Amino acid sequence: MSTTTQTLSSSTVHTALPRARTLESVHGGGPLHWVGDGFRVKTVVPSGGISQERVSPFLLLDHHPPYDYAPLAQGQRGVGWHPHRGFETVTLAFQGHVAHRDNAGHSGVIGPGDVQWMTAASGILHEEYHEQAFSRRGGPFEMLQLWVNLPRTHKKDAPGYQPITAAQIPTVSIDGGTVRVIAGQFGDTRGPARTFTPITLLDVHLRAGSDLHVALPKHHNTLVLVASGRISSGGEQASQGDVALFANDGDFLTLRADEDTHLLVLSGEPIREPIVHYGPFVMNSQREVIEAIHDFEAGRFGSVPEDAPGATS
Repeated sequence: MSTTTQTLSSSTVHTALPRARTLESVHGGGPLHWVGDGFRVKTVVPSGGISQERVSPFLLLDHHPPYDYAPLAQGQRGVGWHPHRGFETVTLAFQGHVAHRDNAGHSGVIGPGDVQWMTAASGILHEEYHEQAFSRRGGPFEMLQLWVNLPRTHKKDAPGYQPITAAQIPTVSIDGGTVRVIAGQFGDTRGPARTFTPITLLDVHLRAGSDLHVALPKHHNTLVLVASGRISSGGEQASQGDVALFANDGDFLTLRADEDTHLLVLSGEPIREPIVHYGPFVMNSQREVIEAIHDFEAGRFGSVPEDAPGATS
């Protein structure tokens, strides 16, 4: 009877253990400013020191912190008809109600917990106002708007619209909080939003002293917006209104709520294509941006509905 001895290499014996991502930097964003006369927002992406490559596929993140609007006897606050091409707008409502309408026939009202996911793609005109009943009574208002880039192959797709109600968004209970899964996956739970590239969007509430752990592909760019409260990760902190950028050096995100906290996790596979941005148009080249401007001016985005103020046929 013979015996053999097998020697395993160190690479066979030692496998890489999962590690947490490093909190790379914290950004406070710009000053509060008005978009139209109905949205008092702070732009946190883009922000000083964050390159577009580090936040791709996300283009812009505006946070409207809680603000009390006085009642209006008539009219509505908001933004009138305007164009978009080449990307998607995602609006999350936390307090108050927003009415949306576009010239592709979509319309609706989003209230607390709802999400409006509009795909501008080849070109669309739309308007956003405080919903009429909310305008009459006034009150607290809080929302978030995210711009998501589209890859070159989908920038000329037909426009689309996903009205996602709070009831359609699954909520996962965790120790010390809840996670609403809007897009992507958290554990075994998937969100309802349909995306063109892999994206995770989580709406999280944590009690003070609670931890959040989210498994994410290492190559996905990851941001955390602290809507309220304060978080810490690896000895670094981010407070209300900050956006925390995490390095692509780990297999999962981990953080602690230092006080009761509301945060948003945004993570996605970067789109490694050129970006040329001019106002409401986000394309891959200057030529395509000029084409978008010409198409809009020539009416190729379509016309606004006939019942809209100032509409022309």
